[in-house]
Amino acid sequence: MELTTGTGALIAFSFVQLTMISASIIGGRHPHPLEWLGMGLAMSGLYLLVRPGLSAPSPFGAVMMATAGTAWGFYSLIGRRSVDPLKETAGNFARASVLVIVFGFAGLAVSRFGAAFGLPERMLGFAVVHWSGPGLLLAILSGAVTSALGYVLWYAALRGLTATRAALVQTSVPVLAAVGGILILGEPATARLAVAGGMILGGILLTYAKKAS
Repeated sequence: MELTTGTGALIAFSFVQLTMISASIIGGRHPHPLEWLGMGLAMSGLYLLVRPGLSAPSPFGAVMMATAGTAWGFYSLIGRRSVDPLKETAGNFARASVLVIVFGFAGLAVSRFGAAFGLPERMLGFAVVHWSGPGLLLAILSGAVTSALGYVLWYAALRGLTATRAALVQTSVPVLAAVGGILILGEPATARLAVAGGMILGGILLTYAKKAS
């Protein structure tokens, strides 16, 4: 494992913020002081939420998560110009599926080759692939249905958000995931989650307080 979940989340979301806010500034829209305050509060809440899982990341893992965060930031910026979220998301997934198939079969071939010759997983750079029909079906449903619907809704929502607000709203994702874990999986609720969630929500609301004022 190159880095922990908490560290990865903090790096990825930080680069989402950096990408989208930088694009907003370059485009001539500078965040209001209340928006800067809201961003600081929300990112502090995110840090508090993931702090127990933080550790010094490996350079490779940090670069990969930074790249993922930057890519998602640009994807969201492009989505603000979306006219038909459903059609555009379907096209994006169709194009991405070609790469997934190519790299998936390549990875499977390397995995089988390594297993056949008894090569250690560390030498291959990733774990030997084991898959089944039901597992493959669930993976397809997860990507083509649940993830795709989420992307469509996100593209639809982006049309009503500034780049700064769109960047900040995404810091609520770890909190929503944690709440889902409590409601669905029976995970324990903690004071840290309550405080961190309040800070993130408060940070988001501050950007709208600026609009109301």
